[in-house]
Amino acid sequence: MPLSLADKGEKYSVVRITGKDETRRFLANLGFVEGSDVTVVSEMAGNMIVNVKDTRIAIDKSMAARIMV
Repeated sequence: MPLSLADKGEKYSVVRITGKDETRRFLANLGFVEGSDVTVVSEMAGNMIVNVKDTRIAIDKSMAARIMV
């Protein structure tokens, strides 16, 4: 399931990243790599704040849709 559909407060594990190579590389640099734990902190106005590797990161829903958990 894509991260954009994940429930707030639940802990998920990244299964894979979809998209172009540069998009996957960008997300990997932010900490979204296979096996890492991700928690959705909040959602508002089409943006998400997620906790990955003890860091809070804001991403939009289109980017979150590329992260499979």
